[in-house]
Amino acid sequence: MAGKHVIIIGAGLGGICAAIKLQEAGHSFTMVEKLDKVGGTWAQNTYPGVACDVPVALYQYSFALSVNWSRAYPQGGEIQAYAEEIVDRYQLRPNVHLSDEATSAIWDESSRTWTVTTASGASYTGDAVIGALGQLNRANWPAIDGKDTFQGAVTHTAEWDHSIEMKGKRVGIIGCAASAVQVIPELAEEAGELVVFQRSPNWVIPRNDVSMSAEEGALLGTDPELAMKIGAMNRQIIYEQADTFFWQAFKWTPEGRAAYHRIAMNQLENQVEDPDLRAKLTPDYPIGCRRILISDDYFPALTRDNVTLETDGIEAITEAGIKTVSGTHYELDAIAFATGFETTGWRWSVDVQGRDGKHLNEVWSDYPEAYLGITVTDFPNLFVLYGPNTNLGHNAITFMLERQVEYAVKALDGLGEAGKAAMVPTRAAQDRFNAEVQADLDKTVWADPACNSWYKNEHGKITQNWSSHTRDYAAAVSDVKLEDYELI
Repeated sequence: MAGKHVIIIGAGLGGICAAIKLQEAGHSFTMVEKLDKVGGTWAQNTYPGVACDVPVALYQYSFALSVNWSRAYPQGGEIQAYAEEIVDRYQLRPNVHLSDEATSAIWDESSRTWTVTTASGASYTGDAVIGALGQLNRANWPAIDGKDTFQGAVTHTAEWDHSIEMKGKRVGIIGCAASAVQVIPELAEEAGELVVFQRSPNWVIPRNDVSMSAEEGALLGTDPELAMKIGAMNRQIIYEQADTFFWQAFKWTPEGRAAYHRIAMNQLENQVEDPDLRAKLTPDYPIGCRRILISDDYFPALTRDNVTLETDGIEAITEAGIKTVSGTHYELDAIAFATGFETTGWRWSVDVQGRDGKHLNEVWSDYPEAYLGITVTDFPNLFVLYGPNTNLGHNAITFMLERQVEYAVKALDGLGEAGKAAMVPTRAAQDRFNAEVQADLDKTVWADPACNSWYKNEHGKITQNWSSHTRDYAAAVSDVKLEDYELI
């Protein structure tokens, strides 16, 4: 059985996983990446304090464990280095093309092939495409009056400008979500004055991060095989904790709701003595409604004498700083945006064209859907990683990526065994899957009418998150049901 040639768009952890598993299964690949290094979001996001909020025992791939970590929760630079490590371990580099962004991917019905064209004009033809573009890579710059008039320095957590000197400066940071709780403690140490502009507070639970000394790392290095075995056992314990117990906060069980509400409130009460500040930091929506943040040092940073938490809305950015709706004006030397990423729009930077000239961005413009979150009606042999309704509020996205890659490889193997060139999910199969997912999501906290988050699109439909345990997703994608596909 001849292997398929697959074009992988994106060299983040998802694309790297796909390359490894395709290669092991006897398929070939070409990978294109817009950045000058592998690692995806971990190569792009370099702001101070950037780290993963999933323990490294769970975040690294089960088939590619490493001992090269300094903390229980890995730092961004270490994850990027891990990506480099496994690319070298599995000898992927000859087929990886960096610094060249894919601009289009076009399906040819007559030849049953995809052609991917890049910004440099290079063109690659393959039997299938794996879209590993991820979601957290396009900076969201909010529309604020006067944003372009500010005369000081401006940066964004997703595009951090390391040339900006923050030490002793008057700095304003807009946003208080996942990246903000990591960068704010760092800026609080550097800035002379730091003003944090909060639109709404977030639920925060302890990180309980611990560091690993150089001596401990060296000790593990004396017996890497045993270290890997211990790591695998630890990984399983953390997995069960996340999949069984943490999920209950989102499934909205009475036990899960009460437990995680109390965990978050205990942290807030223990770290913030000032009742007025504590009130500003207490959310008025159910825990789990938005992403639960994990930090040990965010609240303490806000209690520093050089830090001000401003909860009035921003009226405008001026030449000299930021003016609030109540009329307060803060003169600033620099403004940092911690306003996240463009996510719910599902508009890829690559123009993907399937059957009958259909554009994926147009198909996904209102209600992005995929069968199993992986394959899409009218787009033969297109496999999406981290697709619609496969994001998580708990556990590790790397677990989902592994399962999606395994599914894509099984699908390609099944095509070869069936003597067919391509497969595309039927409309009925895709509709059935998504109806089931939405019915399950209706039972979660995210469906609460009072719950507004990036998990929902403008129509109120939850397009981001998986609706159950990750073990349920693993079961759903364990077999490729060819009856749900048109084989051509």
